[in-house]
Amino acid sequence: SAFLDTLEQRTFNFFWDKTDSATGLSPDRWPTKSFVSVGAVGFALTAYPIGAERGYVPRAAAAERARNTLRWFANARQDTSASGATGYRGFYYHFLVPETGLRFEKVELSTQDTALLLAGALFCQSYFDGRTSLEAEVRAYAESLYARADWTWAQVRPPTIALGWDPESGHLPYDWRGYNETVILHILALGSTTHPVSEALWPAYTRDYKWGTFEGQDYLGFAPLFGHQYSHVWIDFRGIRDSVMTARGLDYFENSRRATFAQRSYAMRNPSGFK
Repeated sequence: SAFLDTLEQRTFNFFWDKTDSATGLSPDRWPTKSFVSVGAVGFALTAYPIGAERGYVPRAAAAERARNTLRWFANARQDTSASGATGYRGFYYHFLVPETGLRFEKVELSTQDTALLLAGALFCQSYFDGRTSLEAEVRAYAESLYARADWTWAQVRPPTIALGWDPESGHLPYDWRGYNETVILHILALGSTTHPVSEALWPAYTRDYKWGTFEGQDYLGFAPLFGHQYSHVWIDFRGIRDSVMTARGLDYFENSRRATFAQRSYAMRNPSGFK
């Protein structure tokens, strides 16, 4: 318990200390010089309410940081320019220039990293439910950002959603299919209050699921462990089943649990002898 408490507080401190307090822009990594990661901002937004709940920082300070972040993204320039914008159609570029928040080099407009940003925003919206004007601002900005994301525009090959877009060549020639870190993306797209996608999206996404056995565990596979973790940051999947999981007698929580045990077993066995 002491280790987990320490790990949690150190993780919070990373986001609190390394994120720009005025803009909310978070570095992709540290301590080497880094661009801003829109996905990292989503995790930072998720950390702030946790910091308030755990008493690491005052609630008002956490709300102010969340408000500043959401306000900055709400006011950031969105258009089709190659280097003078932060995003387009309610989505944001994968990486941003730390000093300006504009597109970093020629990276893509990322549907998944925008989903991580929006998940953090909606978490703040749910947590900061007080009557103060500050917390009301948090809720309003979060709702505005979620409402802007035009998920139907990202369905260039419907019903699936494209990985991204760039002003040089348009939508990327790939769509999200099969199990990965984008469960949260698909749920946000289905639940949008302004640009919802059709229910045909989900079976199109799950159609390419790949099941197997690894290290004695039977589960729906995706090699990197983060694919089994990211969406669980914001959704408690225990007891929630779609038709695919029902047929297997599982839910997504148990599936990720098995994937974690499998990777732990592999690491302990270390068949390749990594040092």
